[in-house]
Amino acid sequence: MLGVDGFAIKLRTIICRCGDGSSKHALTLAIRLNTVQVWLMRLNGVQACGVISTPMTTTQLASLAWLATVENARRQAGLRRELRPREADSALIDLASNDYLGLVRHPDVIAGAQRALERWGAGATGSRLVTGTTTEHELLEDELAEFVGAQSGLVFSSGYTANLGAITALSGPGTLIVSDAGSHASIVDACRLSRARVVVAPHADVTAVDEALATRTEERALVVTDSVFSADGDLAPLHDLHRVCRDRGALLLVDEAHGIGVRGEGGRGLVHEYGLAGEPDLIVTATLSKSLASQGGAVLAAEEVRAHLIDAARTFIFDTGLAPAAVGAARAALAVLRREPQRAGDVLDRARELARYGGASVPESAVVSIILGDPQRAYDASVRCRELGVHVGCFRPPSVPEGTSRLRLTARASLTDSELVRIAAVLAEVLTDARDEAGR
Repeated sequence: MLGVDGFAIKLRTIICRCGDGSSKHALTLAIRLNTVQVWLMRLNGVQACGVISTPMTTTQLASLAWLATVENARRQAGLRRELRPREADSALIDLASNDYLGLVRHPDVIAGAQRALERWGAGATGSRLVTGTTTEHELLEDELAEFVGAQSGLVFSSGYTANLGAITALSGPGTLIVSDAGSHASIVDACRLSRARVVVAPHADVTAVDEALATRTEERALVVTDSVFSADGDLAPLHDLHRVCRDRGALLLVDEAHGIGVRGEGGRGLVHEYGLAGEPDLIVTATLSKSLASQGGAVLAAEEVRAHLIDAARTFIFDTGLAPAAVGAARAALAVLRREPQRAGDVLDRARELARYGGASVPESAVVSIILGDPQRAYDASVRCRELGVHVGCFRPPSVPEGTSRLRLTARASLTDSELVRIAAVLAEVLTDARDEAGR
């Protein structure tokens, strides 16, 4: 049996043969080597770092054995996921990211991040209530609120934490939450954490929402929905939902993650498009990581809501503030969108082209779904697209219901005519093969 020292010598030999000579690569391998050595020491009860470690028992090793069973089941179902770092200078045509307006590499956006970085430093240094609020944060909050027509704004570290913070702070025991069945995972998790009673209404079913509100025993109620649903790209019936909420004395919270930058006048979102901006009983949550090409999230609502969230939203109170560079980038992206409002229309035009190439229905947003059904078939099609130079998303359960695995394409305002020609050819080849395979 190979001992700890013998294993170390053998592994170092492999490193010498396989290393690329770079200090970064050598450091990574050295860290891995030390980790393996310490693990082996613990396994054999050898002293590590001056501490005598007891041997790992069969019971201790079995505590993680279930992970192998779960992973195998995922593989068998075609649901195993892998991380694929993207290259900075990739030649792939991007139809997978959420950079709807094509602003991630815009020089003004990069310059905005750099200015904030140089002025405020790399990090926020603390929570928003301690040292994590800068004048940059407050300017972004004011600009976002004015853009969408809300009274005020509050910036969070992500769109996910904005939903968690807002929903949990506006609910709790004695509250009914009615959530659309197609709501984003951040809304689902917020409902689970809320300690409120939760009713999941069928997708876009206003009658079911009304019934849940009408028969409730709770004094307070909150209805939550995406404005644009992330998997299918369809729109929520916001007019009818708001009418029902007002009639039943409920708040309406709308996640505009996929609406801002795409829907409404100059990309002001679906709430603004439907004439509901600024309504006191309607709360908008948003992300800065899609159309605004940065990172972070926001809640845009009445002043009373903002004040309450500062006091009660745990993901605001206990989380480090958004990094200044991300704030600066988002402000710059919003300024570009104000100057170039046609970008919102360009996104929808490109989405319609993509849908035509893929045989999908006419989209109402930047999202184009091409349903292939089987998860492995969808995954294989996405891999083939990548091999042919087009990066597409692949949505499988639990992101979408069983039997609806799909290629998920996201349009980008900056797609060129030559890129569209190439995309059409790739989709024609890949989808013909996938559908032929399904027919066998």
